Amino acid sequence: MKSLVYLNKYLIKYKWRLLLGIVFIASSKLFAIYPAQVVREAFDTIAGSLKNYLQLTDNHSKSVLLDAITDETFKACLLIIGSSIAYGILLFFTRQTIIIMSRLIEFDLKNEIFNHYQKLSLAFYKRNRTGDLMNRISEDVSHVRMYLGPAIMYTMNLIVMFILVVTAMINVNIKLTVYCLIPLPFLSFSIYYVSNIINKKSEKVQAQLSTLSTHAQETKTGIRI
Repeated sequence: MKSLVYLNKYLIKYKWRLLLGIVFIASSKLFAIYPAQVVREAFDTIAGSLKNYLQLTDNHSKSVLLDAITDETFKACLLIIGSSIAYGILLFFTRQTIIIMSRLIEFDLKNEIFNHYQKLSLAFYKRNRTGDLMNRISEDVSHVRMYLGPAIMYTMNLIVMFILVVTAMINVNIKLTVYCLIPLPFLSFSIYYVSNIINKKSEKVQAQLSTLSTHAQETKTGIRI
C-alpha cells in the first residue's frame, strides 16, 4: 500500500470528480434497495386487503376494495420502475465521473513516465530491455488505472450497499440479520486467501507480458536485417 501513496496526488488533482462520484454511488444505492422495500410494503398491504375482501359480503364494498388493491399494485409498479430508472441514470453518472477520472489519471501517468524516460541515461537503456520499458508504460499503467477507477468504484459500492442493506435488515428482523452476517468472516478470509493467489499469478503474467513485448519489439526491429 505504501507504493500506492504516490498516486494520491492524482486523486487530489481530480478530487471533485471523485467526491461527485461517491455522491452518485451513495444515491444510486438508495434507489437500488428501495424497490425491495416497496415490494414488501405492497405485499403486506395487498395481503391485508385481500383478507378483508374475503370477509366482505357487499358487492359494492368488494368492488371498492378491489379497486384500491389495483391502485396499490399499480403504484408499487410505478415506484419500482421509477427507482430502476433513477438507479440506471445515477450509475451512468458514477461511471462518467470515477471511470473518466481514472482515464485522465492514466493519461497523466503515461505522460509522466514518458517524460521521465526522456531524462534517463543511455546506460539505463543498455541495462533494461525495451519490452520491459514498453510494458511499464502500457500494461502496468492500465492496472494502475483499474485500481484508481473500477476498484475505487466497486469498493465504495460495497461499503455503501453493506451499510444500507444491513440497516434495512435490522429494521426488519435483528435475529435474522445476525444469522445472515455469521458467514461473512469466513467469506472474507476465503476471499483474502484467493486474492493472494491471484496477485502472485498476476505478477507472473506481467513478467511474461514484458518478455513477449521484448520479443515482439526485437523481432519487428530485426525484420529488415
